[in-house]
Amino acid sequence: MKTARIKTPLGIAEIAGDLDGLVSVKVLDEGSISSEIPAELKNPVEQIEAYFNGELKEFNLLLNPQGTEFQKKVWNKLLEIPYATTTSYLELSRQLGDEKAIRAVASANGKNPLWIIIPCHRVIGSDGSLTGYAGGLHRKKWLLDHENPPKQQSLF
Repeated sequence: MKTARIKTPLGIAEIAGDLDGLVSVKVLDEGSISSEIPAELKNPVEQIEAYFNGELKEFNLLLNPQGTEFQKKVWNKLLEIPYATTTSYLELSRQLGDEKAIRAVASANGKNPLWIIIPCHRVIGSDGSLTGYAGGLHRKKWLLDHENPPKQQSLF
């Protein structure tokens, strides 16, 4: 397993993976930056940097997250949420075929090991509130604003 750490506007992103794909991307509040990026992680690093630079809206990476079958089912459904849009935990549960599984869906969402790549930040409360986010609500808000910046209003 190879790892790399890069600076992002939201902290240090720690990226881990190998030839089988990315296993995890997590955000840290502090830490050292990698002086060298392993060959297996160069493309993921470039794509993450392009995302933060506003140049990439959809990741094209080999993913290998580790989790239960149910968690993987939820994470795969998260990958279907388009850039700059949101869905609710309830709607996600309905799409997965069981409205009553909302807590299990929320739990799987919270255990997403691929921060930003699997866009769990695009899931909000049914009332539009920014409920729950493992990386902190300030990061969730930043990501949603980054993907859908406020439009400039005319002064006249």
